[in-house]
Amino acid sequence: MRTPDSNNADAPVRIPRLEDWKLEAEPRDFQPREMPLDALEPPSEGEVHAWFLDLGQMARSLRGALDGHMGPADPAPFTAGQLRLARRFYLRLLLGAYLGLPGKSVKINRHLRGKPALDPSVHPQPLHFSVSKSEDRVLIGFASSMQLGVDLEPLGRRAANPLGLARRYFSDREFDALERMSEAERQVAFLRAWACKEAVVKASGEGIANQLCRFTVETALDRPAQLLAIDGDAPAAWSLALLRPEAAFLGAVAARASRLEIRNYRLLPAVAGAGS
Repeated sequence: MRTPDSNNADAPVRIPRLEDWKLEAEPRDFQPREMPLDALEPPSEGEVHAWFLDLGQMARSLRGALDGHMGPADPAPFTAGQLRLARRFYLRLLLGAYLGLPGKSVKINRHLRGKPALDPSVHPQPLHFSVSKSEDRVLIGFASSMQLGVDLEPLGRRAANPLGLARRYFSDREFDALERMSEAERQVAFLRAWACKEAVVKASGEGIANQLCRFTVETALDRPAQLLAIDGDAPAAWSLALLRPEAAFLGAVAARASRLEIRNYRLLPAVAGAGS
């Protein structure tokens, strides 16, 4: 999600101590899985499957279905509508692989606050999912035993006024921590906190409005991501994890579970000539 009042400056943000971020996964940890997908084993108890997709890489084969224009070397950018259709296509494809169904047979409902979920009247088996997009990248999380939330942010994103945004949206404890930081560290700490908070809100099923100040996440970049406080609940009942599926992108996974095991995958196009 694009943070409010944010922009991309020409000069990249310096990322302090990235090697000390306590990341759950780096790009090398995302296991490649090529199209076409075989049947997928659903996540086990306490397990999350995190899938990262580069739609600029993946969706060129889908372009023929969208507008009849194909070609792996075609430099023309995808339109917003094409990317939206591609996201839906690959979400349904992955859901179908877990459910043993064609993607077109997957029925998705939206709850009152907009959180998508499988239609239980059609798919009685428990399979929860959460989707986040950034540019033409997508992070999708799946779990069988718990609700979860994911968020994906470009590491070079800058907030025009991180302290002003933190004062308005974050908890007092988070604001105080950010206020004590240098400007360079504050920028990335704000981005990391935003990603974690967005993931928690998605996992809770609540809308983002008026929710971000009701819980506190760790802002120190050299400490593991975790929930420090939450209204009406025990922070120890929650888990947070940070992923870096590509060098320039940060992902966050949240779930109401005391511990998480995350399996990371990167979906790739079919190898040319495979199966011929």
